[in-house]
Amino acid sequence: MAGIRRLRNVKIVATLGPSSSDYDTIRALFEAGADVFRLNMSHGTHEEQAARHAIIRKVEQDVGRPIAILADLQGPKLRVGTFRNGEEELTEGQKFRFDLDPAEGDATRVCLPHPEIFAALKPGATLLVNDGKIRLKVEACGPDFADCVVTTGGVISNRKGVNVPDVVLPLAALSDKDRADLEFACELGVDWLALSFVQRPEDVAEARELARGRAAILSKIEKPAAVKAFDQILAVSDGIMVARGDLGVELPVHSVPPIQKQLVRKARSAAKPVIVATQMLESMIDSPMPTRAEVSDVATAIYEGADAVMLSAESAAGKYPIEAVTTMDSVARSVEADPIYREEIEASRHIRRETVADGIVAAAREIAEATDIHAICCFTQSGTTASLVARERPAVPIIALTPVVATLRRLCLTWGVHCVRSPEVERFKMAVVQAARAAREYEFATEKDQIVVTAGVPFNVTGTTNILRVAPCDERLIFRTDPE
Repeated sequence: MAGIRRLRNVKIVATLGPSSSDYDTIRALFEAGADVFRLNMSHGTHEEQAARHAIIRKVEQDVGRPIAILADLQGPKLRVGTFRNGEEELTEGQKFRFDLDPAEGDATRVCLPHPEIFAALKPGATLLVNDGKIRLKVEACGPDFADCVVTTGGVISNRKGVNVPDVVLPLAALSDKDRADLEFACELGVDWLALSFVQRPEDVAEARELARGRAAILSKIEKPAAVKAFDQILAVSDGIMVARGDLGVELPVHSVPPIQKQLVRKARSAAKPVIVATQMLESMIDSPMPTRAEVSDVATAIYEGADAVMLSAESAAGKYPIEAVTTMDSVARSVEADPIYREEIEASRHIRRETVADGIVAAAREIAEATDIHAICCFTQSGTTASLVARERPAVPIIALTPVVATLRRLCLTWGVHCVRSPEVERFKMAVVQAARAAREYEFATEKDQIVVTAGVPFNVTGTTNILRVAPCDERLIFRTDPE
């Protein structure tokens, strides 16, 4: 198993849950193709998540390959109160009030225990209840009430969720629960933190301050305000998740596909990994086979150049978690074998090159694609060099080598990167030797082949990518041609 490698570039994120909490299942998910495991902090206790984390690390040790762990924070949840009868039917044109009165609701009103919402509302704003199934328009509002008219009716019941798409709410992205979960996850040793309810770059800055470098920060784009402020949010994030579920609730559903395409392209241009998530193989919660539409949806994200595609309930609570990962892996390999895939990837390569590192990785890709090169090997301390190479989406494999385990694990989310732990090196010749050994060990190349090696000198210093070499995979030739 030490030589295992993926036969695709896009990565697969699998959420763990009741259907996937034991060693055998988690290992089977990895072997089927999962590169990153997601711990959903909205469900399960800290003890349950700690047990899953320990199993993942045991699988990682047993298979000899780095595995990334992503902890997904719940974010503040906006919900109505309770009803005297448990539920009420709202009809189009009906008047209905939300207020701060904790008394049980009826057919005319219900408590909405979130004064922050009333502080931000204005007449004409829209309130959505139960994932947008019920829509109401605000006619009048104050600091403790909102009088609305129902525009789309339905059954409203106890503690259903509320969305407010038209305004930026004066709410922090991190609730008290999220702060506790963040500290727990960082102490546990997760690699990525997914931040829910992001509306502004300041939300990301708060999470980064609390994380103190112990985990990378991935911003979930699920609110219209986040779409509007995306460039600023991207600039302060380490990665992005296109969370299409809530986006499809708060925005017209037909607007989500172009938004997805725009966000994926911008994240790629910034050399930051981007996950496309939500309902990708939803039918596989109960069926061993996906629908054709779901397969097309996964394929579209891959054609767009996303770094990763994600399974949620399919692998966490579904009946066929391993089949769902296997399906994603098969779709990815089929898409990436399509000549049109390379055409799409190359046509969407619009990158500003402003630094020496930008020039080095661009040259590495061009050399690799113009000659008989079998892999691009990059020595990296923080992961930046490998991320820049991945941004180029080369047609040959990328091997990232570093002695920093945390860097290897975080790079498991990045397109096309095969992560290999290497000893620390102080001379470039030894870096080339290590690269050649890795290329041979993982069967990217033979002794007769050549590779491109990029690195920064001096070694073990972040952000110094400044050297490129075409090298043989035969160590005897390396020593013969480079006596240093």
